[in-house]
Amino acid sequence: MASRDSEDTGSGSGASGLVHHQHQNSQTSSMTAAVGAAGGGAGSGGGMPVGAVAAGSSQAAGAGEAAGRVSNVQRIQQKKAQVRAWPRDKKLEKLAIYSSCRADENCRCNGWKNPTPPAHPARPDTPQPAAPPSQPCRSCTHTLGDHVSHLESAGDDDLDRLLSIVVDVENLFICVHREEDPDTKQVYSYLFRRLRKCILQVSPPTVEGPLGTPPFERPSIFKGVTNFVLHKFNHLQQKDFQMMSDLAKMFLHCLNHWRLETPSARRAHTTVEESSAYKVNYTRWLCFSYVPQLCDSLPHHETTTIFGRTFLRAVFHTLRKQLLDKFRAEKDKMPAEKKLLLLNHFPRFLSMLEEEVYSNTSPIWDTDYRPQLPPHLHNQAAERGSTAARGEFERLSVQPGEGQYTTVSLTPATRRQRLDDRGEKREGDDLSESMINKRIKIETEDLGEETVAEVVATITDPRKMIGPEVLFSENAARDEAAKLEERKGNIEFHVIGNSLTQKVSKQTMLWLIGLQNVFSHQLPRMPKDYITRLVFDPKHCTLALIKENRPIGGICFRMFAAQGFTEIVFCAVTSNEQVKGYGTHMMNHLKDYHVKNNVLHFLTFADEFAIGYFKKQGFSKDIQLSRSVYQGYIKDYEGATLMGCELNPNIVYTEFTAVIRRQKEIIKKLIERKQSEIRKVHPGLTCFRDGVREIPIESIPGIREAGWKGPATPSRSSRSPTHEQQQDPECLHSMLKTLLCNT
Repeated sequence: MASRDSEDTGSGSGASGLVHHQHQNSQTSSMTAAVGAAGGGAGSGGGMPVGAVAAGSSQAAGAGEAAGRVSNVQRIQQKKAQVRAWPRDKKLEKLAIYSSCRADENCRCNGWKNPTPPAHPARPDTPQPAAPPSQPCRSCTHTLGDHVSHLESAGDDDLDRLLSIVVDVENLFICVHREEDPDTKQVYSYLFRRLRKCILQVSPPTVEGPLGTPPFERPSIFKGVTNFVLHKFNHLQQKDFQMMSDLAKMFLHCLNHWRLETPSARRAHTTVEESSAYKVNYTRWLCFSYVPQLCDSLPHHETTTIFGRTFLRAVFHTLRKQLLDKFRAEKDKMPAEKKLLLLNHFPRFLSMLEEEVYSNTSPIWDTDYRPQLPPHLHNQAAERGSTAARGEFERLSVQPGEGQYTTVSLTPATRRQRLDDRGEKREGDDLSESMINKRIKIETEDLGEETVAEVVATITDPRKMIGPEVLFSENAARDEAAKLEERKGNIEFHVIGNSLTQKVSKQTMLWLIGLQNVFSHQLPRMPKDYITRLVFDPKHCTLALIKENRPIGGICFRMFAAQGFTEIVFCAVTSNEQVKGYGTHMMNHLKDYHVKNNVLHFLTFADEFAIGYFKKQGFSKDIQLSRSVYQGYIKDYEGATLMGCELNPNIVYTEFTAVIRRQKEIIKKLIERKQSEIRKVHPGLTCFRDGVREIPIESIPGIREAGWKGPATPSRSSRSPTHEQQQDPECLHSMLKTLLCNT
């Protein structure tokens, strides 16, 4: 397979030898540009071009030679721009090299090969004539057109996206053959094969496997350092606090652009267990942070936003030593102000941060920690009308993900509690609350606040709310019994999952085994080994319904936080526990869990027996997400229907039915009060006996007392088609008839 890939890459219009990274080069050399830019931007938050991060072998070859050379990232972008400027037939020829033959199902050719390759390949930027679609392949003899027949109807944007992946594949191919470190070489090889597969399948590039999905720890390094600054320095004056914020910016910037030691270089001075954990994080760093800076077809994540305390503990001492050594070596070139900042204040900052990183009792790593804002930030927050403003240097929020937990307990929450859990209001919350308050004010103007308060007090008083409607309600919510059992402690809900980086408790493993048995028994058409593989897959989690310390139901799901949706894979309750409202309550817990993590879309493939259940839970066949968001991410099943559900972040789903029922009771009591006030019976209308054809509605005795208000008469110039339709008797008859039929 390796020889075939080599031949495919070499047969194109010239493999672009643009990237070569050797991680065994000195870390100090690789940090030259990053530290310089971060140190210079400490006061202003200035950044460094990503291309300057990975100078790699260019720096090792000599600074003088690399001084006038365009960075690797810029070269790659130039190459991609050249490829995008090619004519369509030339683009198809390039893609044919990486596309399997579709002429015959039995053909195993995985890429078109030029039958007459040039003896001396031209430079990549030299225009070359495209081969005709009828040109046969040197390997399978089928034509070039047979290899790209699936791309004939593709648009230019789709071709450019695939060509961008091709350029990244060629760069990774060179990295694989030049890299000497075995661990790094293995990762390059994996990413090379992964991108090649994406071209073959015309699917979006993703990094899958046992590595998991970012973020890998919560809170992240970014959040931890943010908390550290607010925790340690919130008593300082604005100028001093700003200096500490700038130092935090610089530290995060350097960490984002720092090149990790290879696992083989660390094995000599770490234990076997530490080396194993470091290798996992090193592989994640390469796949999600380092390589995507150059191969931009892969999703890129900053190191400080996807890793947390464990990662920082592993690299902190080495990073601190190299940063300080670098600053001391260049102190003669620094201006006095910068020298004071980097040689006096920064070491003290790092020492204080080190204490918090390695302390097991530090509050900054608590996910529920809410630091107190310094006075100047608190005043700014008050001026903006936000009660949950963040630190000045915090510019993004941590994306929700699976994390590295094994068990997370879920408990019912009120809307206020969940707002506190999220730690901040979502954008537009203030506007939404003002609109709600305004609407409540409008709706209660006629009734009066005292009246509404009296009604609410009545329906909450069990001594006044008696009778069969209370004891034996026909409209009792499906999950009412399940909620009662949860309040009594008879059932519990836990989000559990397997982990490759942390020890999984025995209890969690027993629950996972029990859930695998529940899914296997309740979903007999699903292969048992397939169920086992997904339940124990670290990328999947399961909301477990626990009764008497054993699972009686669950929902297995996979969260795609970056895409904004979650795929529900399995959902079942054991047969002897069904029709008790467990399924509805379980789904409501899952919805609350996702609202808390800001993932607001569910997708699932439901078979014919499950469609009814999912409809009751708010799912619909009308998918609100764009197909491009989930295509290539979710698993497809034969004979199943794709259904979706969009969540409302302002709803606490476990309390939703109780809120609706309470609202109905309030409306019913208000109607009863109004009816009791207008019991007076008026005599009938006699004017029609005298030949009158019509009268104004407001002249009907008692109509105003009943609460009717005449519509405001719009001016003739403002009359709209909608207004005319409302005046049309036939239209009104049709509307009322529809309303009557639906009640």
